[in-house]
Amino acid sequence: MGKKSHKFVEIENLKDMLKKSGELYGERPAYKFKTEEAGKFRIVTHNEYRKQIDYLGTALINLGLKGKRIAVIGENRYEWGLSYLAICCGTGVVVPLDKALPANEIESLIIRSGVEAIFYSQKYDDIMKDIRARNTTDLRYYISMDLEEKQDGVLSQKELIQKGKELVINGNRQFIDATIDSEKMGFMLFTSGTTSMSKAVMLSHKNICSNLMDIAATIEINSQDVMLSFLPLHHTFECTAGFLYPMYKGSCIAFCEGIKHIADNIKEYEITAMISVPVLFENMYKRVMKAIEKKGMKEKVEQGIKLSNILLKIGIDMRRKIFKEIHANLGGKVRLFVSGAAALDPVVEKGFNDLGLKIVQGYGLTETSPIISAGNDFEWKTGSVGKVFPSLKVKIVEKNEQGIGEIAVKGPSVMLGYYNNEEATKEVLKKDWFYTGDLGYLDKKGFLYIAGRQKNVIVLKNGKNIYPEEIESVINRIEGVKESFIYGKPEKDDDLKICVKIVYDRETVKETYGVETEEEILAKMWEKVKEINKTMPAYKYIREVMVTEEELIKTTTQKVKRHEEIKKVLG
Repeated sequence: MGKKSHKFVEIENLKDMLKKSGELYGERPAYKFKTEEAGKFRIVTHNEYRKQIDYLGTALINLGLKGKRIAVIGENRYEWGLSYLAICCGTGVVVPLDKALPANEIESLIIRSGVEAIFYSQKYDDIMKDIRARNTTDLRYYISMDLEEKQDGVLSQKELIQKGKELVINGNRQFIDATIDSEKMGFMLFTSGTTSMSKAVMLSHKNICSNLMDIAATIEINSQDVMLSFLPLHHTFECTAGFLYPMYKGSCIAFCEGIKHIADNIKEYEITAMISVPVLFENMYKRVMKAIEKKGMKEKVEQGIKLSNILLKIGIDMRRKIFKEIHANLGGKVRLFVSGAAALDPVVEKGFNDLGLKIVQGYGLTETSPIISAGNDFEWKTGSVGKVFPSLKVKIVEKNEQGIGEIAVKGPSVMLGYYNNEEATKEVLKKDWFYTGDLGYLDKKGFLYIAGRQKNVIVLKNGKNIYPEEIESVINRIEGVKESFIYGKPEKDDDLKICVKIVYDRETVKETYGVETEEEILAKMWEKVKEINKTMPAYKYIREVMVTEEELIKTTTQKVKRHEEIKKVLG
């Protein structure tokens, strides 16, 4: 990262983090909720939140759950974070579960992780009732985030908080004075994939806290910031950067009410920063540009970008003033977007930054707690995932002629290993280096670039490598394309034919090209793909196109499940 960095508070574990940040920002808002009165919010301060964590943690120890594993499943909400911190800051090991999993997979992960208690929201009542009736797990306690009081053997989180409060008032300090071994597993996180394929990643407090300190050194958010929580909290990217980091920095969190409400929520909550995935930012950018075109402002905006870029070279930033109207449409307060989980289209990245809406890319994996690199407050490059974090080292292994090879990382945020899976651990952890399975390269200035997943690379008969993600980002710029999927189709000569599946937006396609039938849409997309082919070397040419309105199969963090898509398209 170079010499420039922000000052940050050193923390040993999340309990230490809550104590130190609570002393600094205790009276600041930690959470912001809508009330029935428009424009009026209910605020929970950092001090109030920390007290509730102490009460709930005390009640959990009182139930005999000290040192045990406890799962959390539910939508993004206040009670989820409360459960998470009450478990890991003095009770035992927290096991966040993917809220989108089917019932059989939830049960399978509960069995595999050996959890003895689970916090869950109302949505999972029937699933938990069924699991309880079958008695296949080690679960002793079922704790509802929604019940007002204990019912049919299911405990109420609200009652537990009240019980813990009474215990604390009466002098019980078992949770408050609990010591944490920062080197041991405190978090068990399942990677996305089917139950049989998903691996349980073991992380320690040291892993996560080193990552929090690295984020703090490179990307500043402060106690005046309001962050929109949108990505699922069970995912490490949102959990570390969108939940724990605001707790560490005294910021405020507001929960998004759903993808359709993002634009409204940004305005209503006066959001200043948010973390999300490329598909969301890319769609947001398309809408911004469409609105500019509809108002006949395209030329004016382009001139504004030229002027502001000239002024930036002499240290004058006028972007917020020049593009005031665009900023106002996004609530007027947004200053930072962070994109992760997949590659962001460089056109979108440059476009937002040109308009004074700072967007940086981050890169990482669950196994690295999760962030390895990110564009920072001092320097970033369009198309790059930034510079490697201060406490980490990265090397590129087995480079090809373009300098692309597998990314390996070493440092304090690298996982302890996979739970009960020594073989898989040995495959990826070699002499303290974690082999990511991602392909990339470092430029001369130390900026990291991602080419794609090693397992996604299409290798042609002539030995040429094709990185699907690279071509998809270009296809996705075609007007009317929502998303695309590049794959290799086996041919009779044992070679692969490069094909694309395009998911189109019917309304946009009709408005832009005046076509409506599937045949017309396919013909129009073929025309656009041929134009793209002309810009690429012949071996990368797309030779077959299929179109559909059906979305690609994805994980909860909007990553395409490529192996499932390939099965689908190849039958």
